[in-house]
Amino acid sequence: MSKEKVRLVKPSAQYKEAYVAFYEDWVASGESMVPWVISKEPYPFEEMLAFFERSEQGIDIPEGWVRDSTYWLVTESDRVVGAVNIRHELNEKLFHSGGHIGYGVRPGERQNGYGAEILKLSLEITKNLGITKVLVVCDAHNEASRRVILRNGGIQDQDYVEPDGNIVERFWIGN
Repeated sequence: MSKEKVRLVKPSAQYKEAYVAFYEDWVASGESMVPWVISKEPYPFEEMLAFFERSEQGIDIPEGWVRDSTYWLVTESDRVVGAVNIRHELNEKLFHSGGHIGYGVRPGERQNGYGAEILKLSLEITKNLGITKVLVVCDAHNEASRRVILRNGGIQDQDYVEPDGNIVERFWIGN
């Protein structure tokens, strides 16, 4: 289980230092940044927050994209240990290889139960959005993510093979 109790929060200036530390820690790790929203540089911070707000409202989203909401997983001591991007609907690309929920846990904070917590809390948000069947995906080689999805009730569907040969495992969770 988690080292500390956690909650999902909307990105805000209140967590600026904690989020920048999260972002810089992830960059320093050299790992791919998942979900995609954390690859957005937080400088200037206010512009990043405005981007998240516009995306949630469906304002100025690129063609072929859908409305989405971003949340940060924050500990009792106000450390940002994860992030999630929740898509309000699925387009063809998301149906195959993106899903409704994309989440990531800070590299140094894995194996602490935060993955299971971020997905569980995200499922509550999708329920409030009226999404009754939630698609969550992971790469076939990501055993930890597969376990998190199964622990949260994921039922495996047909895999999707991306053009580069990467195999995406797809799971549905009833809400």
